[in-house]
Amino acid sequence: MASRTAAPEKRPGIFSTIKQLITFTKDPFPWVVWILPLILFVGAGAGVIFAFATQQRWWFAILWGFFGLMVGIIVAMLFMNRLATKAMYIKLDGMPGAGGHVVSNMLGRNWRGEEMPVGINPKTQDVVYRAVGRGGVVLVGEGSRSKLEKLMKKERTIARRITHDSVPVTEFYIGKGEGEVAIDQLAKKIKKLPKTVDRNGMAQLVARTESISRGGAAALPIPKGIDPMRARAPKTPR
Repeated sequence: MASRTAAPEKRPGIFSTIKQLITFTKDPFPWVVWILPLILFVGAGAGVIFAFATQQRWWFAILWGFFGLMVGIIVAMLFMNRLATKAMYIKLDGMPGAGGHVVSNMLGRNWRGEEMPVGINPKTQDVVYRAVGRGGVVLVGEGSRSKLEKLMKKERTIARRITHDSVPVTEFYIGKGEGEVAIDQLAKKIKKLPKTVDRNGMAQLVARTESISRGGAAALPIPKGIDPMRARAPKTPR
């Protein structure tokens, strides 16, 4: 009798991952397809030139060339990682659900956020996301700032109820106007907030947040991982 056990999902190999990374990045940066080979060529060439400049034997030139190529690969991967992050933010800019993607994926282990908004205006599709962490509670408004004020006030009240006014509640509005934060700067701004909560306090804060959210604004019937406009922000390439 054939086994009904499902075969484990095969993870993409390193070359497949690199190909996906280049495909993702070359849309906003088409020149990436020739800058990467150039980095490898420069690395290998620098190694060979160093060997001949120091009057080493020919086989040392091969070894130095190989060493330079390895250094070039490392430099190229670091460069690709930074460029892919920039490409991701370019694609996220102006996309509904961008704030949720940032608070749930880009804040690191000192913060906990959800891609699903905790507050939503069904008419205007303006939303508020929440993250809790070492810096307290952060509310991120996405949409028209003037229309977000009432929704943000409501979520601020909920946040203070969670924290008992013992930790700061910080508000950010996504945008490019005065007093707003561009999407590519949002994670940096949140991470730079002063650490006012220790790790044990953060665990308690997360637990209280989840407990209150079950019966509050976060219990709205929106499928997890789906933004209000039903458009999902792209995942960060790995």
